[in-house]
Amino acid sequence: MKKWLVFFATYLFCFHNFGANAGTIEIFINQVAYEQNGYKTGIIKTGSPVKSRTHFELLEKSSRKLVFSGLLPASEQVKDWSVNDWYTVADFSAFKTPGTYCLVVRLDGNVDSSCHFSIQRNALPAIGIPAILQFFQGQRANSPEELGADRHVLLYGSDKRVDLRGGWCDASGDVSKYFSHLAYTNFMLPQQIPMVTWSFINTAEQLPDFIQKAGIEDAFKDEALYGADYLLQSLAEEGYFYMTLFSYFKKDPEERRVVGLLADSKTTSDYQCAWREGAGMAIAALARISRWNKNRDYTSAQYLAGAERAFAHVAVNNLKYADDGKDNIIDDYCALMASSELWMATGKPIYQAEARQRAANLNKRLSPTGYFIADDKNRPFWHAADAGLPVVALVRYLDIENDANLRNRALATIKRAVDYNLKVTEATVNPFGYARQHFSSGGVVRSGFFIPHDNESGWWWQGEDARLASLTAAMIAGGRLVYPANNEWGAQAEIVKYAFNQVSWILGKNPYGMCMMYGYGHKNVPYMASMYGHGSGKGGISNGITGKDGNADGTGIDFKVADNGNEWRWSEQWIPHTGWFLQAVTALAPREK
Repeated sequence: MKKWLVFFATYLFCFHNFGANAGTIEIFINQVAYEQNGYKTGIIKTGSPVKSRTHFELLEKSSRKLVFSGLLPASEQVKDWSVNDWYTVADFSAFKTPGTYCLVVRLDGNVDSSCHFSIQRNALPAIGIPAILQFFQGQRANSPEELGADRHVLLYGSDKRVDLRGGWCDASGDVSKYFSHLAYTNFMLPQQIPMVTWSFINTAEQLPDFIQKAGIEDAFKDEALYGADYLLQSLAEEGYFYMTLFSYFKKDPEERRVVGLLADSKTTSDYQCAWREGAGMAIAALARISRWNKNRDYTSAQYLAGAERAFAHVAVNNLKYADDGKDNIIDDYCALMASSELWMATGKPIYQAEARQRAANLNKRLSPTGYFIADDKNRPFWHAADAGLPVVALVRYLDIENDANLRNRALATIKRAVDYNLKVTEATVNPFGYARQHFSSGGVVRSGFFIPHDNESGWWWQGEDARLASLTAAMIAGGRLVYPANNEWGAQAEIVKYAFNQVSWILGKNPYGMCMMYGYGHKNVPYMASMYGHGSGKGGISNGITGKDGNADGTGIDFKVADNGNEWRWSEQWIPHTGWFLQAVTALAPREK
């Protein structure tokens, strides 16, 4: 009974809107945690502008004492989303005392409060990294059904069988395993299991003391090695990687096949990976983890030998495997990652030359506006998952490049990309600081919040939390090089603000007040079940918010948890979101000045 009374009092204090404005005011906050010295804001949504000279307050949870107050700026409207809603930013970045609080605002004599939130030192990595590890442990394709079937899975269009046990299920609604999908679109391919593996390796190397102190070092490194084992298991004797092990969404695991995929889940025997189709990131992950000198199912020497063998094969056959037979920007940044990691692992000139060529290609792809050009004409590079990967690849390349002129060229590319991302995001009213982008829609290049639904896939569009997390990682890593600063993130304040805005959006500070990290925060998407005991996993990130359903150009805003089977566009967990979120929280881990 006592616990019930405490809960009721907390509900009244932190969830109830008191007074005549009930139902018209919402307060959106990062529901998981704010970093102690980071950029910290809440957003107040109202039906009309708040009056000038209105203050907001922070109240401490247990004592209910006022600990901070601030003056609200003018309210703003994002008219592309709604002409009825006004947003006002409550900035409490100056308040740095760890604890648990509510954000309170008093409008016209009424009192409205947010749900509780915490401010902590090392908040994001302390919560996020163990949660992400737990999520991927649950995503392992290791049920009896999967292990039994994947031991002898059939190659589409042949009678040959291969052993592809291991890897991670792709999504809370899809137990298939992908190096990449959407290959037929040529420009929308995400990096899936290979990118997740590289992300684990990166975090283990970037934050070794943190994962050791958190007591997860052995498990965390084992997850990275588990991913590498699957990559090497997927390397055919001919030298290419098998791209997709597809379930056909059938319950019988013996129906699983190694395939290439077209629209509407049509399958083909085009399952050999090009750079863009997962080969580049797989080689990068294998080469990088080989330097650990650790063995699991394979030895570190086998990881490196596999990476070199695959590189030699894909370098000759890439254009044959790419659906349109031409290199594009995704080949460039994936091959850059592969060659840079092999250069670091071996010191061989062949990898040095390839890395330098791919870095030069990225420089040539910059448009006058600052976004990258994806093709050999004028298609803007936009990506629902990997928008930050060109910069992340260049930053990694600079870890070994010592030639002054070539370093300056790569740094100039990064600087242009960082400048562009800040500029396009600030180019319109944007109280959430949501990362905007350029794309082409209807033959016209324009900027907007969300990717166009009318695109090369013919059907695929969904929430973009992976894109936000990838840009977070890219902006911090790139910002340290081109806009360094003496703070805990090593980058100038404007870049740090941009990065924290993306992460807070994912964690609940968005127009739907939805925390996309399942099992954390106050409001999550509904559980999604899948086959063989899989489904939504604690710590996993959902797809997120999109442009308005029905708007081909991605304008408007939408989020649904029910849509006659199409709710996956918003609520389904997908491993690129969580893999990139791992890189984001790694980048935002405070560093000692």
